[in-house]
Amino acid sequence: MLDYQSIINAIYQDAIKAKDKGIVASYIPELAHINSDNFGIHLRTSKGETFGVGDFEKPFSIQSISKVLALSKAMSLIGEDIWKRIDVEPSGNPFNYLSLIEVENGIPRNPFINAGAIVIADILVSNLQNPKEDFLKYIQALTGDDSIIYNKDVANSEKITGFKNYATANLLKSFSNLNNSVDVVLDFYFHQCALEMTCSQLSKAFYLFVNQGKCLQNKVHITNQQVKRINALMLTCGFYDEAGEFAFEVGLPGKSGVGGGIVALLPEKFVITVWSPGLNKKGNSRLGMLALEQFTTKTKLSIF
Repeated sequence: MLDYQSIINAIYQDAIKAKDKGIVASYIPELAHINSDNFGIHLRTSKGETFGVGDFEKPFSIQSISKVLALSKAMSLIGEDIWKRIDVEPSGNPFNYLSLIEVENGIPRNPFINAGAIVIADILVSNLQNPKEDFLKYIQALTGDDSIIYNKDVANSEKITGFKNYATANLLKSFSNLNNSVDVVLDFYFHQCALEMTCSQLSKAFYLFVNQGKCLQNKVHITNQQVKRINALMLTCGFYDEAGEFAFEVGLPGKSGVGGGIVALLPEKFVITVWSPGLNKKGNSRLGMLALEQFTTKTKLSIF
C-alpha cells in the first residue's frame, strides 16, 4: 500500500529547493501580488482519504481551472448540443489566440481555450436564471462548502485589462456564436475565472470526474459518458499548448490555470491538486508540473 503522505512530503521538500520557481502572472494585475513561494499539494482518494502538505488550505484564484467546472455545468444543461458550437481538438496555440476563430468560422477549437470558454459562458448565461449566483451555488454543492466565493478584485482586474477577451467575444459575436451581449457574457466569465479556492476545495470539486459524475454528497451531476468526454478533453486540451508535454510527463487528465493551480486525476482512484503561482513560459505552474511528474513516477499511477 502506498504511503501517500510520505510521497507528497518528499515531493514538496524537493520542489521548494528549486531555484527557478517560475514567474507569477502579471497581465492580470491582482495576480501579480501573489508570493511565488506559496506551494501546496492536496490528494483525495476515491476511498475518502485525504493528504496535504504546504499551503494546501490557502485560497487562490483558480482561473482557467474553472473552465472544466463550467463545461460540466453546461453539459448537464444542454448535453450534446454543446458540440454544435465548440470543437474538441487541441489548439496547439496559446489560450488567447484569435486567428483560429476566423480560420474556423467562429467555432472555437475546444472548450478550454478562451474562445471556447466564452462560448460555454454564453450557454450558462442563457440557461441559468441568475448565472453568477447559480454557478457559485453549483461549485458550493460539488464541494459541500458554501464559503467559496468570487474574488471581486480579481474579477474587476480581469475586466479592466481583458482587451483580448473582448476582442474574442466580439469576433464570436460576428460569427453568430454568442447569443447574449458581450458585456453580460464577459462579466460572468471574469467572475467564473475569479473563483477563489484552496487545493483541498478543488480536490473536492473535481471528485465527480473520478466518481462517475457523482459529487462527494453522492449526487449525480453529469452522466458517466459526459465524465468520459470531459476527462478526455482535459488530457488533450487541458494545458494550453503544453498538453502533449503534460500527457508525456505526467500521464493524467488535468487542467491548469494562470493562478498557478493544477488539478489532475485518475478515474476511480484519486484527485491531486497542486498550487505554486510561478509559471513557466507556457503559462503553467512550474513547480506544479514538476511535482505531478514526480508523483506519477513515484507511485506508478497514471492512465498509461
